[in-house]
Amino acid sequence: MARTLLLGARLLDAGPIGSGAAALEVEDGLITWAGDPDAAGERRPGATVLELDGAVVTPAFVDAHVHATAAGLLADGLDLTGCGSARHLLDAVAARVAQRPGALVWGHGWQDQLWPDELPSRAALDRAASGAPVYLSRIDVHSALASSTLLDRAPGVSGAVGWSQTALSADAHHRVRRAALAAVDTATRDAAQTAFLTDAAARGVAVVHECAGPDISSAEDLAALRTRPGPEVVGYWGEAVGTAAEAEELLAATGAHGLAGDLFVDGSIGSRTAALRAPYADAPGCTGNRYLDATAIGAHVSACTGAGVQAGFHVIGDAGADALLAGLEAAVVATSAEAVRAAGHRVEHLEMVEPVQVRRLAELGVVASVQPLFDAFWGGPHGMYATRLGTDRARDMNPFAGLLAAGVELALGSDAPVTPVG
Repeated sequence: MARTLLLGARLLDAGPIGSGAAALEVEDGLITWAGDPDAAGERRPGATVLELDGAVVTPAFVDAHVHATAAGLLADGLDLTGCGSARHLLDAVAARVAQRPGALVWGHGWQDQLWPDELPSRAALDRAASGAPVYLSRIDVHSALASSTLLDRAPGVSGAVGWSQTALSADAHHRVRRAALAAVDTATRDAAQTAFLTDAAARGVAVVHECAGPDISSAEDLAALRTRPGPEVVGYWGEAVGTAAEAEELLAATGAHGLAGDLFVDGSIGSRTAALRAPYADAPGCTGNRYLDATAIGAHVSACTGAGVQAGFHVIGDAGADALLAGLEAAVVATSAEAVRAAGHRVEHLEMVEPVQVRRLAELGVVASVQPLFDAFWGGPHGMYATRLGTDRARDMNPFAGLLAAGVELALGSDAPVTPVG
């Protein structure tokens, strides 16, 4: 049996990191002993001994919200997270097309609020694309730039909500994203999934929650991902149902753990599609998008509660949070508070939520799946949130400590490729 002795470690388990060194014995992947290094002498014979010099040893991590294929495609795709202008974006597309004429260009990560120029027109993107299908998602993956060649493969997109001659959002974006994913061949998809899971494992992640659904990926994509070696994949499927029988049927068809994840109540702040009570500070008259109302939310929660499975939703804006709470209350009336609490439903992101709403979520046992890097990347008095919402509304976003103090269970994730798993 393979046995390893780790000496000079600092252990992180249920409590704070200890100030003193510790020793840990691992045998065939299982921890068999932990204690003081002075007591480890008798365990040295036959063991591989590693001196860690005070390195922290933790349990493996769980990333509670990922999109594995989309993140993995960036291993060989067009990474636009450092793109400083529309001109730079167009140059990057043209350079990639020159390398691979006619091939799909899958890109991700642009942030227009940082640019000195306007979003490129579709005509400008078509010139850079030279006839190639191009899909370029904004960093929040709630809007995208797409070439006309790709739009031709997305039936009905030109008449869908969110259609424009620059960035597509809402239903138009969902349609063109499906077309882009359909253009990814099986070998490329498999390589992307393997690349993502390999990278996650290298960063100490043992479990990922894949947030799949008809508007973000496909059942085939989820099924393929669950066969890959590496971190355990817990799949969620974001599609609304109205009855317990429908919930059970959909779970059987997808193999999902629950009907949750990216079941969109609204969109994102960056793409101005998160549902707000008052208009965006930098877009007067715009209050975002509303994909599910309280009635649909309540029906979905009631159906999943009746089926004994986890429901959940993507919620970011304050109006989205209002709809979520109203829907939960409707489900309480249809079932009971005890039944809703026992199901352990979840909500993704929950960036704009009030203290009274937080307390009710805690009472109903709702898990908040949150992304700390959202606040690190876009918070602060001069960040994207402040630009989109104004400093007063932005200041109270992502109240992680308040959620925890109120008794809401937190699950932390990356939403990769939105922010990195590492």
